[in-house]
Order: sequence, then C-alpha cells, then structure tokens
Amino acid sequence: MDEEAGARARERAGLNENTQKEESWKIVLTLAYQSLGVVYGDLSISPLYVFRSTFAEDIQLSDKNEEIYGALSFVFWTLTLVPLFKYVFVVLKADDNGEGGTFALYSLLCRHAKVSLFRNQQTVDEELLTYKMQLHADTRNGLRLKKLFEKHKSFQIALLVMALLGICMVIGDGVLTPAISVFSSVSGLEFYVTKQLHEYVLVPISCFILVCLFALQHYGTHRLGFMFAPIVLTWLICMSALGLYNIIHWNPKIYRALSPYAMYKFMRKTRAGGWKSLAGILLCITGSEAMFADLGHFSQLSIQMAFTFMVYPSLMLVYMGQAAYLSKHHELDTPIGFYMSVPERVRRPIIGVAIAASAVASQAMITGTFSIINQALALGYFPTVKVVHTSDKIHGRVYIPEINWILMILCLAVTFGFRDVKSLGNAS
Repeated sequence: MDEEAGARARERAGLNENTQKEESWKIVLTLAYQSLGVVYGDLSISPLYVFRSTFAEDIQLSDKNEEIYGALSFVFWTLTLVPLFKYVFVVLKADDNGEGGTFALYSLLCRHAKVSLFRNQQTVDEELLTYKMQLHADTRNGLRLKKLFEKHKSFQIALLVMALLGICMVIGDGVLTPAISVFSSVSGLEFYVTKQLHEYVLVPISCFILVCLFALQHYGTHRLGFMFAPIVLTWLICMSALGLYNIIHWNPKIYRALSPYAMYKFMRKTRAGGWKSLAGILLCITGSEAMFADLGHFSQLSIQMAFTFMVYPSLMLVYMGQAAYLSKHHELDTPIGFYMSVPERVRRPIIGVAIAASAVASQAMITGTFSIINQALALGYFPTVKVVHTSDKIHGRVYIPEINWILMILCLAVTFGFRDVKSLGNAS
C-alpha cells in the first residue's frame, strides 16, 4: 500500500511539474506575441525609410549595382551585430531584477558600489524596494575598478552624466520616431494623389494618427500588446512575402551582396557621399534600444524569441527584396522608396497595413520612455510625477500621464516643423 501511495504521489508530482512547464511556456509565448506589438513595431517599420534616406544624398546608381549591394551589406551586418548579437545575446542578460534600460544599469551599479551622488538609499528604504540585493564575488580587477569609482567623485559625475545622456537620447528617439514612422507610411499616398494635394494631406493625417496613439496609452501594455500585435504580425508576414517575391522575381543572387567586401566597394565608389549615407543605414536599427528599455514589461526569453525567430528573418527578407528590385531598376523618375518595390496590384492593401503598423511602431519608444523615467524617478533624478501601474502581475508595466501628453505635444511639433522624411531621418 505504501509503495502504491508513493507511486501515485510521484506521478502527481510529475504531472504538476509538466503542467507548470506547459504554463510557463504558454506565458513566454504569450509575452513574445505581445512584444511584437509593443517592442518591435518601430524596428519592423524601418524598411519604409532606410533605403530612401540612404540614397537621398547625391549617390548615382550604376549598372554594376555596387551602391545597392554595399548598402544592403551595411544593413545586414548592422542588424546582425547590434540587435541580434549585442542585444539578444549580451545586453538583455544585464537586467536589474527584470528591469532594463540605462537607469536600470546605473541603479544596479549604485547598489553594488557607492557611486551615487545622492545618498538617498537608507536601510529602511532597501526593505521597501522591489529589488533584492544579491552579493556576487568580486574579481580582483572588478574590485579595483569599484574602489576607483568610489574614491574619485569626478568618475561618479561622469557616470551620472553618461546615464543622463542615455536617457535623454531615448526620450529624443521617443519624440522623433513616431513622426518619421507615420510620415514614411503615409508617403505611400503620393501614388494616388497629386503632389500639391499630397503636401496638404500628409501632415493632418500624420497628426491625427499620433493623437490617437497617445490617447490609447492609458489602457496599459497588456491591452495594447494584444491590440497591436496582430497588426505588426500581419505587417511582418506581408514584408516576408514581398521580400521573397522580389528576390525570386528580380535577382535570386542578391545573397552575394551580404559579403563584407561589398561594403568596401561601396565606400570606395561613393567616398564622401557614402559616409553621409551611413546616417540612413543607421536607421535600420531605430528602436532596437527598446528591446532593453522595455524589458520590465515582458521577459528576457520572450523578447529574444520574438526577434530571433520572427522579426530578424522578416527584416532581412524585405531588405534583400528591396535591393533585388533596385538592382534591376536604375533609372527612376521618383525618389527611391519602399512602395516602389511593391507590385501595383497589392500596393493599396500594403499601404493600408503600413499606415496601421506605423501607428503601432511608435509604441516601442513610448513604452521605453515610461520605463526609464520611472527608474529615474525611483533614484531621485526626475521630478515627481504620477505613475500608474497598469498590471497587477508585472511590476514594470507603468503609464505616466504627464509624460504621455508632453511626448504627444513634442511629436506634433516635430511633425509640423520638419514635414519631410529626409530631414527627420537626419535628425534621428
């Protein structure tokens, strides 16, 4: 009897363990799905303006396609080295008890070394923090570096300035990114309206989309994730299909351009113009910092899975497809743009999906801005503002009303001020 009871107990324990594993994977997959709508909207919309900004300077396309192949090679290696290797395999592992972003790293340093200029962390406060102090064995070099920073106040000031500079850049990206994303998507209307009418239509539509986006922020990351994820997923699938079509139809050998040698030939051919065009290449990783800044809203594994298995392959296919199309179309009457590589019979629905995706794209940096300001507020480096926790399960999901409306006003001001994708790209 005892043996039978023990066997049943072990069987129940095994079933419970399997059930917990299944539930944990369900949670991870759900978070990965939600992250598409919150974290990767900005990154996935970048093909709309990367090549357009890259070739906006005085770069003439030649029959040998050295300019196109070189630009594609730069895009491929930039996407591979920064979001994939740097963020997925390195930076995401440097979380502060589940939180990510510049100030999460700074707060982690402040708790393990006395480098904070504001001595506001008392013993009583530590008990109220959601973080738990974990002691790690200091290496000899690490201990020396720790003592160096604790001894010299100038190093502490430099560290704080770097952290503040990082948070300012993320907020600046949160202002510029919505404008350039919406502008780029709405620019597809130029195929169906006159140039004069296009100038009057572009700004009002862009501003309307931006106002609607910021008005939805109070619903929180959980609801917005489920609301926006289908749009971004549809956009990624459309881009993958479009990229495959262009590769097969126009230039199946475009994969040869992925060689680093193509970058050398590009720079040798374009010289000064090529150096200026690198600003456009850099736009292909716009929003990648949201992978780390939004870590508190999701989980490390969910963000890694979504990028590695969905976002990265889709981006590479669409960039290769655009390059394949451009390699066979050198003489262009209009500026190079994403919609030129879209077959005319499916252009209207693609523009509709792109406009919807561009509205979602800005969510990544808006959410990241809420997170890093919340972290700065906890450290005493930001004025007191109202912070609303939108989830009772994930502590990092916050909404800050004052910051939301300030961001909206700044985005509208940038939209009215620049009125041009090229200028916005250079500013970004």
